[in-house]
Amino acid sequence: MTSAGIRRFTVLASAAASFTWLCWPAIVGLVRDWSTDDNYSHGFFIVPLALYFLWERRDRLANLPPAPRLSGLILVIGGIGLLLAGLLGAERFLSRIAMIVLLVGAIVFVKGWPTLRIAAFPVVFLLLMIPLPAIVFNEMAFPLQLLASRAGEVVLSAAGVPVLREGNLIILAHTTLEVAEACSGIRSLITLLTLGIVFGYFTDTRTWIRTAIAASTIPVAIVANAGRVAGTGLAAHFYGPDAAQGFFHTFSGWLVFGVAFVLVLGIARLLVGLAPAPRPGPGTLPAAI
Repeated sequence: MTSAGIRRFTVLASAAASFTWLCWPAIVGLVRDWSTDDNYSHGFFIVPLALYFLWERRDRLANLPPAPRLSGLILVIGGIGLLLAGLLGAERFLSRIAMIVLLVGAIVFVKGWPTLRIAAFPVVFLLLMIPLPAIVFNEMAFPLQLLASRAGEVVLSAAGVPVLREGNLIILAHTTLEVAEACSGIRSLITLLTLGIVFGYFTDTRTWIRTAIAASTIPVAIVANAGRVAGTGLAAHFYGPDAAQGFFHTFSGWLVFGVAFVLVLGIARLLVGLAPAPRPGPGTLPAAI
C-alpha cells in the first residue's frame, strides 16, 4: 500500500471509530429494536446494502478531487446537537436521525457536495433502518386496520357469510376477529417497500422505473393484507375459530407476503417491458448507476 493509501485508510478508520464512539448509544438502541421489533427486523440488512451501493460508486468517488466545504462542519455540529438532545431527552428517533446528519456533514466537510451527490442514494437508503416514531407509526397503522377490516367485511358479505363490522372488529356467527395492529399490514408494507427499493435498484438504472417499482409496493401490500384478513374470516367461518389463529395465521402471513412480492416482480417486468431501456448509440457509454 502506498503512503497516500495508508493516509486515506488512517483517515477513514479514525472517522469511523469517532463516529461509532459518538453514536454508540444510538447504535445499540437501533440493534435492540431490530432484534425485538418484527416491523424493523430488516434493519440488519440496510447497512450492508448501503455499503454495497457505495462500493459500486467507488470509481466515480475516487475520480472526484476533494472539495471540502465549511458548511459540512456546520452540519456536523448540528448533528452532534441533535444527537445530544435525543440522548438526553430519551428521544430515540431524533438521536438516530442525528447519525444521518452527522454522516452527511462529515462527507461534505471532508470531500464536498459533489461527493455527497454521488453517495446520496446509499446515505438516504440508511433512513430505512430507523424505526418511525410511535405517534407516526400509530397514525399509519390504525387507518390500515380499519381499511383491512372494511375490505374483509366486503369480501365476506360478497361470499354470503353473515358478518357485522364494528371498527376493527369483524363479528361472525361463531367468533369475533380483531384486526389488531400486527394485522394492519404495516409490517409487510415496510418490508415490501424496502425490498421494492432494492429490487428496483438492481432491475433498471432509470430513476422513474425504480421509483415506480418502489411505489407499487404500497398498494400491493395493502391489497394483499386485505385479502389475508378476508381469507382468515372465511377460514374462521367454515372451519371454526381455530383456523384463524396459530399455525394457519402465521403461515398465511408468509404466504400472502410471498404473493405480494411476486406481484411486485410482475409489475417490474411489466414496466420494463412497456418501456425498455434505450440502447446506447455508437461511441457512447452506458449510463452510470
